[in-house]
Amino acid sequence: MSDEKKEKLSKNLNEIVETVEKLTVLEVAQLVKALEDKFGVSAAPVAVAGGTTPATTDAAPAEEKSEFNVVITDAGTNKLGVIKAIREVKTDLGLIEAKTMTEKVPTTLLENAKKEVAEEAKKKLEEAGAKVELQ
Repeated sequence: MSDEKKEKLSKNLNEIVETVEKLTVLEVAQLVKALEDKFGVSAAPVAVAGGTTPATTDAAPAEEKSEFNVVITDAGTNKLGVIKAIREVKTDLGLIEAKTMTEKVPTTLLENAKKEVAEEAKKKLEEAGAKVELQ
């Protein structure tokens, strides 16, 4: 930040800027998320009149997603196998609930599942004949 711009900020804001300058990109991203959560706002760019949002050249690299929703998009022809796979993945479901899931596709089987769990569930369901998406 230029010295001219720093002079326009209060002492407290200058201290904050200096502290943020020392953070890593990941820490800045976590800070932004924490501020969004704390104050119920979004740091997403706002569209400007007459066009699109300005592009930034120092965009942070996209973080790899760690949680997924497991969505069954098609139960396939082997519904019995898919029902069994559903019950293996989600052991608290009864036979009727699992059968209903195969009839009402697309349906979300798991929400916010860890990457490894979601991939394992997808593998089991696809082996049984279902079509599955991780979202």
